[in-house]
Amino acid sequence: MRIQRLLTLSFLFIAGYAPAQSLQQKLQAAVNRLQADSQCQYASISLTVLDVNTGQEVFSANPSMGLAPASTMKTITTITAFNVLGADFKYQTAFGYSGSINNGTLNGDVIIKGSGDPTLGSWRYESSKEEHILTLMVDAIRKAGIKKINGRIISDDSIFGSQSIPDGWIYQDIGNYYGAGTSGLCWRENQYDVKLHTGEVGAPITVSRIVPTMPYLKFKSELLNAPAHTGDQSYAYLPLNGNLVYLRGTYAEDQTKKSIALALPDPAYDAAFRLADTLKSLGITISGAAESTSTLTAKGETTPIASQNILTIPSPELSKIIYWTNQKSINLYAEQLLKTITWKAGKQPSTANGVTVLQNFWKQRGIDPNSLNVFDGSGLSPADRVTTRTMATVLLSATKEPWYHDFYESLPIYNNMHMKSGSINNVLNYAGYQTYNGKQLCFSIMVNNYNGSGKDIKARIFRVLDELK
Repeated sequence: MRIQRLLTLSFLFIAGYAPAQSLQQKLQAAVNRLQADSQCQYASISLTVLDVNTGQEVFSANPSMGLAPASTMKTITTITAFNVLGADFKYQTAFGYSGSINNGTLNGDVIIKGSGDPTLGSWRYESSKEEHILTLMVDAIRKAGIKKINGRIISDDSIFGSQSIPDGWIYQDIGNYYGAGTSGLCWRENQYDVKLHTGEVGAPITVSRIVPTMPYLKFKSELLNAPAHTGDQSYAYLPLNGNLVYLRGTYAEDQTKKSIALALPDPAYDAAFRLADTLKSLGITISGAAESTSTLTAKGETTPIASQNILTIPSPELSKIIYWTNQKSINLYAEQLLKTITWKAGKQPSTANGVTVLQNFWKQRGIDPNSLNVFDGSGLSPADRVTTRTMATVLLSATKEPWYHDFYESLPIYNNMHMKSGSINNVLNYAGYQTYNGKQLCFSIMVNNYNGSGKDIKARIFRVLDELK
């Protein structure tokens, strides 16, 4: 009996005083559970965790495996933009005219010269709202003494070239708001809304109205009402150089918004169109049609250069642009930033050149470009490949910079952690920061090719990340 009591006490002593599992052990067990889960039977999983203070690796699992980063790619693009452009950088949109003014008549063109500002006309900032920008332009025209325009309203979006869609994006995405292409002159975040008239499951969905009105586009809806809980599976398709927008897919009956957001085919043209329409409503006549660099190029014409500038419109500071880039995962902002980085580096602004500048920037800081094998700045391309080690290393570098607080605050909060999410088809990733036992960590976790619902895999990934708390 005494021996049995001693054995029991010994067991209690061992159980009570045995050293707790280390963070590495807990993370390894959590990753093992995730990999063994049925949702990850055919998935590729990678996790890298770094100590912010020492830069040392705390834990890694498949850290050199190149995986689709999805929107966590925006952390790399925005950190690069902070480094290259500076937190206080502002875009400058020029507004002026060519020709001359005689007795209140401008014999020439009014020209909006884009600088790549992704916020022009955006509703996210008071200084950039569409109504405010149009008012500034109208006031500038009036102050210049212009009462009649014997010419055109032209948007010059040439600074970023003619290729608006990055190589690697899929056709299904590019008609929708999140697939809006870049432009040297963006307008209202290059999107507009289509309001839907829904009905019974299986019945066709019709278009009730367009916001704002798009008289130069036509719409054909092939959308069908779908059962509850199937979500918004609608997609827009606009044939190249066409004006007929096809709406295809399904829209669940329990969706309350009854509205979908689509990509403007030529945002610069729309900006010119809106200004011309506003001026006409105020009694300022315009003899010519609204134009953009693209519409002029299609006619074999060149974009005129303004001989007189009458207004300069600054964007919000870069820190504010990056806040919304990461908070709302705005693909357009990330792609505009990538081209702007290229412009700042003295290269011809293009997505391809932007990728090269991005890779070279980090190569000079010890990161192998082959671990940053991407086609865009937003992560929308399913062909992008980045390692979690590279992403975590870039996150680590940001903590040493004066603008780190702005970057940190730009990251959304998920699972009570500051981190950027990223999701495309069967891909879910997170990258961010967390404090563990008073020690600040940065991390990147990627799960590619999972099966089943996104909600379920999110909960499983969060269980892994919970070990960092």
